[in-house]
Amino acid sequence: MSNMQHNPRVPAHDVDAMFPDRWSPRAMTPEPISDHHLAALFEAARWTPSCYNEQPWLFCYATSPKDRRRFASALVEKNRAWASKAPLLIFLAARRHFAETGRLNRHADFDSGAAWMALALQARKLGLYAHAMAGFDQSRAHAILSLPKDQYEIMAAIAVGRRAAPATLPNDFRAMESPNDRKPLARIAQPASSHQGSRVKPRSSLAAKPRSS
Repeated sequence: MSNMQHNPRVPAHDVDAMFPDRWSPRAMTPEPISDHHLAALFEAARWTPSCYNEQPWLFCYATSPKDRRRFASALVEKNRAWASKAPLLIFLAARRHFAETGRLNRHADFDSGAAWMALALQARKLGLYAHAMAGFDQSRAHAILSLPKDQYEIMAAIAVGRRAAPATLPNDFRAMESPNDRKPLARIAQPASSHQGSRVKPRSSLAAKPRSS
């Protein structure tokens, strides 16, 4: 495929390639996703761990042109401009309360986010990309899905498909069509000694080390 950018990500430490390989392109082909691959995406999410094994996530998906247009109508205009071409659109919802007790499940968002990551990693195993979006109208999404607001929070919209050339995107998206970087490891993982009230920041043992070629 011409004009496809190489993924420039280089981890600071040795990790499985699936982690830096997962990113969120906007340019996608309209090529349909097979039922086999569709089932595999949700099967991966199904095995996500959750608090009390509650499994609060709900993936509502659209594959037909009519249903995808309906789902896309809830997206903000900038997301609709590119995501409408994806062959699979999903809304991820989190059930707010435990099914058995009715008590508020404050871990539902955390667990549903983990299910999204499982789906996204499985997508890459299948040669697909998944791009999650925060830009959508919550009220419209609830109405489209007929999900009660007091029972479900719609966490994200997701577009899934095969990558297309950046040239297929509207002009204002093309410059952004490449994997972005991440904060240094020491910024996101800190030892207990960093949180004892001391004004002196201890040296992190997680600084990037030279990698062998």
